[in-house]
Amino acid sequence: MGLVMQISVNGVKLKYEIGGLEGAPWLTFSNSLATDMSMWDAQWDFFKGRYRVLRYDTRGHGGSEVGELPYTMDKLVDDVIGLWDAVGVERSHFVGLSMGGMYALGLAIRYRDRLNSIVVCNARADSPALFVQNWKDRIKQVNDQGIESLVEPTIERWFTDGFRSSEPETIDRIRDTIRATSVKGYEGCAGALQSLDYLSRMENIQIPALIIAGTQDLGTPPEGMKEIGAKLPGSEYLELDPGAHFTAIERSETVNLAIESFLAKHV
Repeated sequence: MGLVMQISVNGVKLKYEIGGLEGAPWLTFSNSLATDMSMWDAQWDFFKGRYRVLRYDTRGHGGSEVGELPYTMDKLVDDVIGLWDAVGVERSHFVGLSMGGMYALGLAIRYRDRLNSIVVCNARADSPALFVQNWKDRIKQVNDQGIESLVEPTIERWFTDGFRSSEPETIDRIRDTIRATSVKGYEGCAGALQSLDYLSRMENIQIPALIIAGTQDLGTPPEGMKEIGAKLPGSEYLELDPGAHFTAIERSETVNLAIESFLAKHV
């Protein structure tokens, strides 16, 4: 384990962990909606011997405070910058999945000089009408019926049938993480995603990028991930089959090796 602490950032206390090699390049991991930093356990163990690793709980998730709603994507991205400033990170590689992957794009658009590279896993860059309605429906559901009502549908979206059958302990751990998410934290982040508008703002991003998609990912399908990659000159694209939404867990060994190879080119 590394050093786990809380620190005040942009009006909330964020829980974070730092470990790995002092003096090595920084590598930051950012979680998805309805999880916490533990989703990166496999990556933490793999990279802590090579990098100075930072992971944190997005506001409203895990051990981080909820703060005031509504959230915006700019606010959530600014939390990353605030955390970096508070712990002394001048530049970092940044790895995010789903919502965390969207932060990677926001950082590249607004704070390019703070990044060495980005890894965008299972994310999207825009908010079409169906995407917006899905989040409105889920916010209503979680407020009416509680987080528990989202657990099984979320698990089915995040993992392939084969992984759910073969890794029941992992699936149970992720179920518990979803259950632990605060209703207001879920509502805040799901609300912010409805105004996602990065796709039209990516034309001038010049940054090393690795795009990781899952063939069976219905929420952020490969077609959309390829579109993101097309906006990032020189980016690398990896599609995992089998692989649903949570490639960093379901295909952790492959993802780790791909990120390792990518980062080695951009240290």
